[in-house]
Amino acid sequence: MPKNYRISQLDEVPPVPCPCGQARRAFASDGNPSDRAAASVHLVDISVDARPHYHKRMTEIYLVLEGEGHLELDGDLVPVKPMTAVYIRPGCRHRAVGRLKIINIPVPAFDPADEWFDE
Repeated sequence: MPKNYRISQLDEVPPVPCPCGQARRAFASDGNPSDRAAASVHLVDISVDARPHYHKRMTEIYLVLEGEGHLELDGDLVPVKPMTAVYIRPGCRHRAVGRLKIINIPVPAFDPADEWFDE
């Protein structure tokens, strides 16, 4: 019988490219609907200005761990620094500007099919 919990060591998860830089994703969807996680957790290194994007279904919570910069949220440029938390609703066009390390919590779990770009 499967366990009622999952554990991930984020600093050991291989990074993958994302619109924001490099993400280490724990509990993201593996395409199996029966094992769909309610949320996922990503450790994201933003090394360049991120590409504006939005999600139709996912809500995201960003927690800035390191660095200072801005988040562009529906055209508003909002300053962020360590321990800034940002709640991003579906449909909000967003991107990070500057060198940041963040925790991103997508709800429901990250699904690459729910990443949309205007251009």
